[in-house]
Amino acid sequence: MIRVLVADDEELVRSGLRLILEAAGDIAVVGEARDGAEAVSAAERLRPEVVLMDVRMPGTDGLSAAARLLAAPGGPKLVMLTTFDLDEYVHEALRLGAVGFLLKDTPPRELAAAVRTVAAGQAMLSPSVTRRLIASYADRAPSRAETARRRLAALTGREEDVIRALARGLSNAEIGRELRLSEATVKAHVSRVLAKLGLANRVQAAILVHDADLA
Repeated sequence: MIRVLVADDEELVRSGLRLILEAAGDIAVVGEARDGAEAVSAAERLRPEVVLMDVRMPGTDGLSAAARLLAAPGGPKLVMLTTFDLDEYVHEALRLGAVGFLLKDTPPRELAAAVRTVAAGQAMLSPSVTRRLIASYADRAPSRAETARRRLAALTGREEDVIRALARGLSNAEIGRELRLSEATVKAHVSRVLAKLGLANRVQAAILVHDADLA
């Protein structure tokens, strides 16, 4: 069973998420939190694999809680819950190390599938949603763009091809088909790119590409 903690200030939202996730059969909601402080405390006590965290909550908000959770080694995978008017907060959470986000109106089947994806150690990069948000809210100030380009200059040509495709939301299999590489080779390239750039996951790699205005 995948252990999940749900943090949202609205009881109706928490109850709905619990019903949807537990109906999947392989997901257990081990706890709920009404704000960021409760979420941090509950995560330390319950040790969930995945935390679904609303961005805006009273008291300690989701972003502050995310910073605390992600600063601790061996913590849970963090997925932010958002609506389109809060996307700039999600972008900052991704910079902190969150592995993705879900819109609150995500269909039930996709919600469960997203939790499984994150629990398996993969970031969520939906071409139709994630790329749009990252591209829209990335800070592309000249200094940031130039810094991002200098970091990416350390990559080989093939590694740059891979990270650009990754930033478009493609899976390893899709990147392999596009670049005519085996999925295992793509996986190896992705691992090398993350290590070379000092990045924690695919989402941070995509943000770096967008910061460099290369997506």
